[in-house]
Amino acid sequence: MRVGTFVLAAQFPGQGAAEALHRSVRTAEIAEESGLDSVWLAEHHFVPYGVCPSAVTLAALLLGRTRRIRVGTAVSVLPTQHPVALGEQAALLHLTSGGRFTLGVGRGGPWVDLEVFGGGLEAYEKGFPDSLELLLDWLGEPRVAGRGERYGFREVAVVPRADELLDGEGGEGSGGPEVVVACTSPGTVKLAAENGLPMLLGMHCGDQEKADMVALWRSTALAAGRSPESVRGAGHVSAGVAQIADRPEDALETLVKAMPGWLRQGLDAHVTVDGRHRVMRDPVAYTELLCGLHPVGPPRLAADRLAATAERTGITRFALLVEGSGDLATTEENVARLGTEVLPLVT
Repeated sequence: MRVGTFVLAAQFPGQGAAEALHRSVRTAEIAEESGLDSVWLAEHHFVPYGVCPSAVTLAALLLGRTRRIRVGTAVSVLPTQHPVALGEQAALLHLTSGGRFTLGVGRGGPWVDLEVFGGGLEAYEKGFPDSLELLLDWLGEPRVAGRGERYGFREVAVVPRADELLDGEGGEGSGGPEVVVACTSPGTVKLAAENGLPMLLGMHCGDQEKADMVALWRSTALAAGRSPESVRGAGHVSAGVAQIADRPEDALETLVKAMPGWLRQGLDAHVTVDGRHRVMRDPVAYTELLCGLHPVGPPRLAADRLAATAERTGITRFALLVEGSGDLATTEENVARLGTEVLPLVT
């Protein structure tokens, strides 16, 4: 079982962006001190839901601040950036960190980001497979040419090569950095499976939905010629929420008091690129849903929920949102208890 934190750099009502980012950095430092496996960093633009606009930039800082823990993006949004630029950054972090960087990528949403960064709705609705293919080529080949509709360029040398770690260093598997794909639809699940890439599954999904997505991924990967051994150890990641307290009601109260205000302010700030109507979840009901699905409560209850998810889905890697209180001291304590009290019960 590999347990890590999921950092959104959430800006709660009454807070500034600097406070949210400071809490994010401290979360990573405490996670390493407490024995956790990884830190996963979200990326958002123009909304207080999360104030980190570049997950790879924050990852670079955290890799420099730490020595053991893995740092990943959850996710870097492909439709709003050039796959080659992202591939160069990923290779740089992979090589300079000794293989501790994981690149998580996803489609994002139909937000105004697409207008600001020039990708347009086409990049979101149709361009993700081509962008992913170009990114994977860049991370795995010595020379690459752009042949897609959006990215066309002559063949160039890949510098630095992501597969050139120094002797004695290693990361996930072999070659370049591990790449994980955020999956919310059958189409994206199949795309990840065809490329043999692990999935990152959202915290809004229950165990049965995640199990169904893992089953679809497995059958698609096998049909695409992947070996049974590689499919069995796929390395998928389950996102969730964690709040550790001595009594279940105390953990629930902490999140129900703080998270709805953040969700209401943060989610409501999203603007669609084409004016399409979108329905926002009820913040209180959504918070209660998350508390019921994930490790929220005493250490034993939290460990049991992680074990149950692993048994039902086959997923043994977790990225857990730990900043749901919105408070720095409470978050630090939450991360420490997750590592020192919960982790020993599941490992």
